[in-house]
Amino acid sequence: MKLAMIGLGRMGANMARRLMRGGHEVVAFDLNQDSVRQLGEEGAATASSLDEVVQQLASPRVVWVMLPAGAPTEHVVQELGEKLGAGDVIIDGGNTYFKDDVRRAKALAPKGVRYVDVGTSGGVWGLDRGYCLMVGGAPETFALVEPILRTLAPGPGDIPRTPGRREAGSTSEEGFLHCGPVGAGHFVKMIHNGIEYGLMQAYAEGFDILKNAATERLPEEHRYTLDLGEIAEVWRRGSVVGSWLLDLTAIALTESPELGGYSGFVQDSGEGRWTVMAAIEEAVPAEVLSSALYARFRSRHDHTFAEKVLSAMRHKFGGHLERPTGG
Repeated sequence: MKLAMIGLGRMGANMARRLMRGGHEVVAFDLNQDSVRQLGEEGAATASSLDEVVQQLASPRVVWVMLPAGAPTEHVVQELGEKLGAGDVIIDGGNTYFKDDVRRAKALAPKGVRYVDVGTSGGVWGLDRGYCLMVGGAPETFALVEPILRTLAPGPGDIPRTPGRREAGSTSEEGFLHCGPVGAGHFVKMIHNGIEYGLMQAYAEGFDILKNAATERLPEEHRYTLDLGEIAEVWRRGSVVGSWLLDLTAIALTESPELGGYSGFVQDSGEGRWTVMAAIEEAVPAEVLSSALYARFRSRHDHTFAEKVLSAMRHKFGGHLERPTGG
């Protein structure tokens, strides 16, 4: 298929590359024309404006927006809505609040422009590993863009089938899923990220306890000087707490046992807050996820080793930039 990729940041550029590797034609656009030129050198068609993007696509046009949630995405979706026509598709693959998806889809509907929300997980590793994709939109629109999703997704790989699952049916085993109508994809991704906060916080607090096992506050016979990198490594092999997040923690601890390059300042990107808001609206207890969100708020003050572990994990899986130590 031929599509446009709007936004060539850490994820957008690599997604464009993965699509091109899979045989798709990509029109690349970003306000940073250096990023556009780089993709052009790698085989993408290039554009210097949204008008040029639209001109290079044939109906039904498919435009994937991969920009920060909020004003940048809002502005581009509104502008595309004015330039596209009936049957064309706007895909928002960023971390948009699902209620904004519903509002945008309604605004675009009178003109016949179709809207799809795709919660995208994979970070800076997705180029080679593939991206887990959670999709919201009309079934017929999902079917139209399925070739794109199939290329971006990791495929079944060597992960064994879950016992009890039937052979045929869902695409979930390939790493992408039609979750429901508009907004459902970003809703599922929102909860995914809320859970991620909780998992990361559990690892971080556990390693903090291990690190402080040598504290003089303990009786001498109860003190242990532990090698955290080695512990992370042994847990990776056969333990029930093994995960990709633990793999990334092991890498970070191997590179720097004291995590000296990490400030402990941990940003929250929005989904954690929205997850807690959804829990409140649904009257669902979410103590762990709420606590993990508040821990990120606290991290912006006095930093513990647990928060450095969180910073390290975020940097490793998402390439999130760190504030300088002491900043």
